[in-house]
Amino acid sequence: MVLFRSTLEEYAGVFNIEKADITVVGCKSWGPISSIIFSGYNLRIIDEHAFARRPLYRLWVGLTVRKIAPEITICDSYFRRAMMADSLVWMVRAPRSISSIPFINEVTRAEFTYYLSQVDQLVDTGPYPTHEVLRHYRFLSEVSGWNIKPVPPRIQWRDQPVMVMFDIKTSPYVVLNPGSNEYGRRWPVKNYIQIANYLRDRGLRVVIIGGKNERIFDKRVFSNEDSIVNLSGKTELPELLDLLNHAACVISNDTGPAHLSIALETPTVVIVGGGHFGSFVPYPEEVRPTFARFAFEDMSCYHCFWRCDRRENNSEAFPCVSKVSVDTIWKLTKELLKAD
Repeated sequence: MVLFRSTLEEYAGVFNIEKADITVVGCKSWGPISSIIFSGYNLRIIDEHAFARRPLYRLWVGLTVRKIAPEITICDSYFRRAMMADSLVWMVRAPRSISSIPFINEVTRAEFTYYLSQVDQLVDTGPYPTHEVLRHYRFLSEVSGWNIKPVPPRIQWRDQPVMVMFDIKTSPYVVLNPGSNEYGRRWPVKNYIQIANYLRDRGLRVVIIGGKNERIFDKRVFSNEDSIVNLSGKTELPELLDLLNHAACVISNDTGPAHLSIALETPTVVIVGGGHFGSFVPYPEEVRPTFARFAFEDMSCYHCFWRCDRRENNSEAFPCVSKVSVDTIWKLTKELLKAD
């Protein structure tokens, strides 16, 4: 969603319509922030997990999107599931449909072959591992016949005070995001603890964020509890954006909050592994903001698509992630804090 959002601003001009004539079909996971981020557009939010697993809900969604009755349906993401995105395009049954050519392997070839055969126009946005932001702009450039220059991801958000245990106006804070849905992408907790203590010694507050299933550690591991606020599992998505928006810096694993932080123009350090290096992070030079840093250690096994055979168990960090040193992250963090 974040990497696509800036491209959406070009659609009204490309198709010579108003924003209000564009319907965005979005996921429930980011539904709570959609009314602000997609202000001016029509929105249809669906539960992506129920859509994938519950036939009756899937049928209801199909009937719902059919009623939109658009002239054109578009699907431009590269990494996608045919039974999610492509089946929605098929369900809408618009007079004209345009899709990008997705990432296809032998497992998904049959279903993609069927759905893509139903599409009026296919757009090749480049070979793997072209970055997703560049793909969105290449797609629209091909469809429009114009050369549309890519810009960094950016989202508009409210300027609302953050509800934490200290006054943010007098106490700058750094956000740490040590979690991830995939254990392998989690930089070791001991490294985050070390960074947190460095920040505390510098006189900065530390706010820890994460989902309800990402309560990796709490402030009891620190010697000075007053400087640590652990909000893991305690914030809804809008409040999370408020925290990111007002932070002096964000240090994050390769996961959603990292992209949100960058799009909010908050100084951000992202710890990057090699699973599909370059597809989502690091950002390419064309769209890399000056306040974003991406830390990684190149390894010969990059582009394994996270099918790693170099760790002892599934709870460990991937070697390409754990190999990123504390010194590297601290150096990049100090650069951003000094610039700020």
